[in-house]
Amino acid sequence: MKYLIWPVLLVMLASCKHAEKRSSDIVSGKIDSLYSKTLGEERKIWVYLPAGYTDAGNKQVYPVVYLLDGDAHFPSVTGMIQQLSEVNGNTECPDMIVVGIPNTDRTRDLTPTRSILNPDGSKAAEFGSSGGGEKFEAFIQNELIPHIDSAYRAAPYKMLIGHSFGGLTAMNILLNHTNMFNSYVAIDPSMWWDKHKLLDQAREILKQPKFAGRSLYLAIANTMPDEMDTLQVRRDTTGATTHIRCILELKDVLVHNSHDGLKCDYRYYKDDNHGSVPLIAEYDALHFLFRFYKMPRSLSDKLFDSKAKFDPASAFSSHYADISNHMGYKILPPESLMNQLAYYFMQSGLTGRAYSLFALNIANYPRSANAYDSMGDYYDSQKNKEKAIAYYSKALTLGNNPAIKKKLDKLLQQGK
Repeated sequence: MKYLIWPVLLVMLASCKHAEKRSSDIVSGKIDSLYSKTLGEERKIWVYLPAGYTDAGNKQVYPVVYLLDGDAHFPSVTGMIQQLSEVNGNTECPDMIVVGIPNTDRTRDLTPTRSILNPDGSKAAEFGSSGGGEKFEAFIQNELIPHIDSAYRAAPYKMLIGHSFGGLTAMNILLNHTNMFNSYVAIDPSMWWDKHKLLDQAREILKQPKFAGRSLYLAIANTMPDEMDTLQVRRDTTGATTHIRCILELKDVLVHNSHDGLKCDYRYYKDDNHGSVPLIAEYDALHFLFRFYKMPRSLSDKLFDSKAKFDPASAFSSHYADISNHMGYKILPPESLMNQLAYYFMQSGLTGRAYSLFALNIANYPRSANAYDSMGDYYDSQKNKEKAIAYYSKALTLGNNPAIKKKLDKLLQQGK
């Protein structure tokens, strides 16, 4: 049974999370905007905030996902992150802010150099505005990121996701503006652009050991003719296979230069085409990029083994220290999760584990009235009136809560 308790409990806890909120609207984000001096235009952005972001007293900072072609991929990416970070108790990835960047002139912004050629070498009049990628990247770095950092509780960790021309942009930023983001997701990138100019650059740039601390997930869709396989594609020289050949060559370059410090993974999606691949690729990318984030099975097993000698506060602190090391900034065990687990242990008779987590919250969140109130509940359950009164009193100094005052007054009246 111990293997079932943890998932079931997390589902139960997650179902209660923010359950008090009621609305007639289903809202997945908000529209923000800023004027870009670099681009000379007003730019709208779509912003998704995690559940609980606006809760009173919440001071948590969140990693930020920057999403190119934001108007196309915003619903799927925000829904996926919500599913993997909180629904059913999932901890596959952290709660994150998502910033979708809708297009005004997609070809202009998402191509690093000017070209009017299709993958097969034919001319394309619709590419006439191409080559504005560096300006667009300057807008992201010098205007958009500072705006998000000042307007929202953004953590230092940043991710960039791009598909097609967006994938080309993601690769260009990784190669030429490496430190703009911590992790990159390039989905079926248009590496054929401008006679595969960026691919040629990649062969040289990826030899440099300058990518420590950066991660990349590369997705390759099946865009080759039905009668071909990847081996035949590599030998082909026709324009029909230029797109996938260039991405396969990029994959080879990444594998060959594994010493450059870049943590990289890739996958070929034989059952998905250029249009269908983003959804499944984003899902796989989140699992790869945050493979360190999920609670280890060994921890969850011990957590509910009542016979094991186990200090949950120490275990959670160690796990989140490891997460902090990967993310590059300090991340504490979430107050709400520790609190919910502590109450579960208290009600299950595992009072030592309950105390451990209540005390951890007080240490980590010393300005939280709820942390002291919860410890007051613990001592009240242990019939330790003096300490319960002390913790309820401390909680009231941090926030005027009628429910806490009622509990305190009840204890003060006892024995009079």
